[in-house]
Amino acid sequence: MGIFSRLSDIVNSNINAMLDKAEDPEKMIRMVIQEMEETLVEVRSTTARIIADKKELTRRNNRLKKKADDWENKAELAINKGREDLAKAALVEKTAVKEMITLVHEDMNKLDAALDQLSLEIEQLQSKLNEARARQKALLMRHDATSSRRTVNAKLYDGSVDKAINKFEHYERKIERMESEIEAYEMSGKNIEAEFVALEKEGKIEEELENLKARLEKRNTENTSSENKSTDSK
Repeated sequence: MGIFSRLSDIVNSNINAMLDKAEDPEKMIRMVIQEMEETLVEVRSTTARIIADKKELTRRNNRLKKKADDWENKAELAINKGREDLAKAALVEKTAVKEMITLVHEDMNKLDAALDQLSLEIEQLQSKLNEARARQKALLMRHDATSSRRTVNAKLYDGSVDKAINKFEHYERKIERMESEIEAYEMSGKNIEAEFVALEKEGKIEEELENLKARLEKRNTENTSSENKSTDSK
C-alpha cells in the first residue's frame, strides 16, 4: 500500500469500528497507534523530499530565466551586426526556453498543492493520534459493551460491501469507455491543433523581432540625439 493510500485510510478510519472487529482490542489499539506514528515519520520524510524537489525546480527556473535573457542579448547583438537571421534564431531559442519555464512553473504549482495537502493530512493524522492515545483505555473498556453489536451488524450489512464494489466497478468501466472516446476525439484533432500552435508561435516570433528592432532603433536614435546635443554645447 502506498504512503498516500495508507495515510488517507488512517485519517478516515473509525477507531471504534476497528476495535469492534478486533479479536484482541488491546493489541489492535497498540497497532493502530504504532501505524499512525510510523506513517507520520514517513509522511514527514516525503514532505522533506518534496521541499527539496521544489528548491531544485526553483534553481532550474532561475537558470532558465538567465538563459532566456542571454538569448535576448544575443538577438540584440545580431540585430546590431545586421544579422536578422541570427536574431530570429535567437528569439526562437528564447521562446523554447520560455516554454520550459512555463512547464517548471506548472511542476512547482503541483508541488505546492501536494505540500498543502500533506500539511493538512499530517495535521489530521496528528489529531487522530492524539485522540487514540487519549482515549486508548476508554475505547478498550467500551469494547465489551459493543461486542453484541458486531453480530447484529454482520447480519444487517452482510453482502452490502460486495454490492457497493460491484457498483463501483460498473461505473469505473463506464468512465473508462467515456475516457477512451474522448481520447479518440482528441487524437483526431491533434495534428490540426499542432499546426495552429506552430502558426501562433511563428507570429509571436515575428512580432517580438519587430519589437526588438523598434527598441534598438529608438535606442540608436536617442544615442545620436545625445551626441548631437553634446557637440552643439561645445
